[in-house]
Amino acid sequence: MYTTLITAAQLQSLMDRQSALRVFDCSFDLMRPTQAAALFEEGHIAGAVHADLDRDLSAKPPLPAVNAGRHPLPEPARVAHWLGRMGLANGMQAVVYDRNGANYCGRLWWMLKWLGHEAVAVLDGGLQAWRAAGGSMAQGPAPAPAPCLFRAGTPLRKLHTTSMVHAALHQPGQTLIDARAAPRFRGEVEPLDPVAGHIPGALNRPFGENLTPEGFFKPATQLRAEFEDLLAGRGADTVVHHCGSGVSAIPNLLAMEIAGLGTTALYAGSWSEWCTTPGLPCAKG
Repeated sequence: MYTTLITAAQLQSLMDRQSALRVFDCSFDLMRPTQAAALFEEGHIAGAVHADLDRDLSAKPPLPAVNAGRHPLPEPARVAHWLGRMGLANGMQAVVYDRNGANYCGRLWWMLKWLGHEAVAVLDGGLQAWRAAGGSMAQGPAPAPAPCLFRAGTPLRKLHTTSMVHAALHQPGQTLIDARAAPRFRGEVEPLDPVAGHIPGALNRPFGENLTPEGFFKPATQLRAEFEDLLAGRGADTVVHHCGSGVSAIPNLLAMEIAGLGTTALYAGSWSEWCTTPGLPCAKG
């Protein structure tokens, strides 16, 4: 079972052995969200199905949602129904990937953990690594998979709400880590949300810092050293990750697990929910 990362060679081995497997392509373009299907159809891992951030991994109005913000989490029952339609059954190995530095596929990795599914891994290096390894590719829409039964189970990862984050603000039991780029964190620019800045007291680690120039996650020892330096004595078990809308925070969360620092929490509403909630403090600098 693969639960954090899987290499292109390991994925190829699973395919060669005809293991029970479902591969999800989560490639996306935040500035051109309607082009996600076109990205998939121009080239994807053979046998993969498409997972669209807006349509499948978020709850857009009028659908009920777990939280607010720009990419609200869908209710677990709806996600479970969609996973079954995509051909994933409980206990089956899931592999998620994108061509965006694990920015978007991490969302599905976390959602599956949240639904109690342990056997899910991110393809290290993404689609680029698969191509470089000579993996089989396909084009066009994916054939409809044979449906399976997927049932949501006990969550394996912690989800924090705005009220939880606010109640623990500036308390020693909570360490906020913001995954946005430094200029957005400091409030110098804000291309997506109505207010610039960050949650008071948050630390900043842009999610891309977890990757090598080639797009692979850094070695576990290096990630551990970098996070321990950032935490500066704060306990890893106090960490709550967030970003703009709860998506790009996941590579930081995953990197801490790769580093052996345990499972940490996600504030899925993130800055987009925080900054639009009346009465909450915002900081710059």
